[in-house]
Amino acid sequence: MIKRKTFSQIVIHGLIILYIIFLLFPLVWVIASSFKSTQEIYSGSPTILPQQVTFDHYRSVINGQQLFRSMWNSVVVGTVSTIFVVLLSVPAAYAMVRYKSIVNNGILGWILVSQIFPVILVMIPLYVLLKYIGLTDTLTGLTLVYIVWSLPFVLWMMHGYVKSIPIELEEAAVIDGANRTQVIFTVLMPLLLPAIGASALFSFISAWNEFFFALVLMKSPALATLQVELATYTGMEGQARTGPLAAASVIATIPSVLLFVFLRRWFTTGLVSGALKG
Repeated sequence: MIKRKTFSQIVIHGLIILYIIFLLFPLVWVIASSFKSTQEIYSGSPTILPQQVTFDHYRSVINGQQLFRSMWNSVVVGTVSTIFVVLLSVPAAYAMVRYKSIVNNGILGWILVSQIFPVILVMIPLYVLLKYIGLTDTLTGLTLVYIVWSLPFVLWMMHGYVKSIPIELEEAAVIDGANRTQVIFTVLMPLLLPAIGASALFSFISAWNEFFFALVLMKSPALATLQVELATYTGMEGQARTGPLAAASVIATIPSVLLFVFLRRWFTTGLVSGALKG
């Protein structure tokens, strides 16, 4: 019995390791390709590690300057849209969970239905609407689109998190003499910090990786977002500049990784604070 259990654990851990390798291999390949020379990239015998490390692709990307401008545009749009999405979804989710009404069911139905339709169906009316109010080819218009696009799913996430918090915690705080504001900020918020961090991370990464809206709505090269800029490294005939594209992709990954590291500490703080009294 013990040998069978040990064998099953070995198999499970082996499968987990293989899955992690499967997930990390594309990242390792892109990083390695960014340090390879052009001749080595297009050689007939590809290798995982570069035979000779070169920084030429990073120099060409950095000297171009456009990548950092597009990264800044994505940071601005992603940050502003994330802040508004979180500010709207947290109180809305709390109201939907704690105050039952027919409207809440309608909102939940709207959330589910909004995730069914593909982007292409809403693109034309959305473009016409933004053009009518003069917000095409502006970061403001793109930010509004990202807010509306991410809000339903983030609201659904926050709804599940708030629903998992027992209402008895709020009732106990009220019995101890806390008012509504104190209940929200001293009881609920520490417990919701991990949820807020996860929702903010999802909203920002969605805006950071979004391509189709930015491609259609933005026409000025100075206002191009990161994903649109990365697409310029692929030629009209599908021939990509693999070296510069790999280097630009590595640079583009850094902000999202830093955000995840920062929010991971927030997750831990929220869990520990929510588990303690006083």
